[in-house]
Amino acid sequence: MALSRTQRPGNGVSTRWVSFFCIASFFLGVLVVNRFWTDSDPVKINEASSLLKHQRKEVHPLDASVQEGEILSQVSQTHDVIMTLDKTISSLEVQLAAARAGKADSGEGSPMVTKSGIENLKERPKLLFVMGIITAFSSRKRRDSIRETWMPQGEDLKRLEKEKGMVMRFVIGHSASPGGVLDRAIDAEEEQHKDFLRLNHIEGYHELSSKTQIYFSTAVAKWDADFYIKVDDDIHVNLGMVGSTLARHRSKPRVYMGCMKSGPVLAQKGVKYHEPEFWKFGEEGNKYFRHATGQIYAVSKDLATYISVNQHILHRYANEDVSLGSWFIGLDVEHIDERSLCCGTLMDCEWKAQAGNPCVASFDWSCSGICKSVERLKEVHQRCGEGDEAIWHTIF
Repeated sequence: MALSRTQRPGNGVSTRWVSFFCIASFFLGVLVVNRFWTDSDPVKINEASSLLKHQRKEVHPLDASVQEGEILSQVSQTHDVIMTLDKTISSLEVQLAAARAGKADSGEGSPMVTKSGIENLKERPKLLFVMGIITAFSSRKRRDSIRETWMPQGEDLKRLEKEKGMVMRFVIGHSASPGGVLDRAIDAEEEQHKDFLRLNHIEGYHELSSKTQIYFSTAVAKWDADFYIKVDDDIHVNLGMVGSTLARHRSKPRVYMGCMKSGPVLAQKGVKYHEPEFWKFGEEGNKYFRHATGQIYAVSKDLATYISVNQHILHRYANEDVSLGSWFIGLDVEHIDERSLCCGTLMDCEWKAQAGNPCVASFDWSCSGICKSVERLKEVHQRCGEGDEAIWHTIF
């Protein structure tokens, strides 16, 4: 007999309820996990994102700044090394110039820079300028007129060198017969005034280019100055204005200062300032390159040293101012056209002196100097001078 058994609840749990609880637990787990990701992780992610952005703003610019500073430091160090090397080379060139000048004066063999020579160079006082007044055996009256007007004498000349760093000398060589009457006259004049620079050079009008070369070579070997000046012995000069004008350009390298001009190349023989090598300057009627007029000009120490070191290969034209200008062609030189170095006499320089702006130098273009300078220099000094005491009160 078949018996049917009805299922009824007992002590166990029904399978339906088990299934229900499983499903409910699943959905509860999903709900809890979703709340965890939506409530917690975005906050952390946002915080991490904010921190990253903050780091980008603060750390990266700092790194860039540090790198830039290191680069600038390296550039500065490199520049210092280059400047030191440049000064060393300049110093060696000066030593070589001194040795060559010593060789020329003594007539000895190959120059050699000795330890004592280097020590002597280091002991030289630093000067603002050396002024060489180019003169001749026949120009005693011109020299005396300068001594009586704008050039200090005796103890004042020494004081000028010591207190103001200004050296002034009349520049002259020797005659074709050394020890003759002309040389003895200069020796006597030097014994009286102590204001000459004697060159190893045979005097002659057509040797001015060579004399200029030897002057710069001798001066740069003898004195350590910022500038070296060449002056003719028939012009008027205000020393205080010379010093203040040059001092403005003291920090510049390779300075060539004067009244710049570009005159015609004179091919015709027999005329004054005839240029035998006129064909080098192109067609007839051409002009010279720009150069300082020969009455007065100044060059910085490095250019004077350049002339000294290379004097044996620098070409000399008939006119010394043209020669000097030609030596600087192709070099990185600053040409300074200073018109106060070439005022006219008398109205031009007198008007400027009365206005409180005296000229550096004055002369007459028509005479390439002051016309009849021996007779007129005292008057020019009185009307165009800065005052005899000006030089002692001027600060450079």
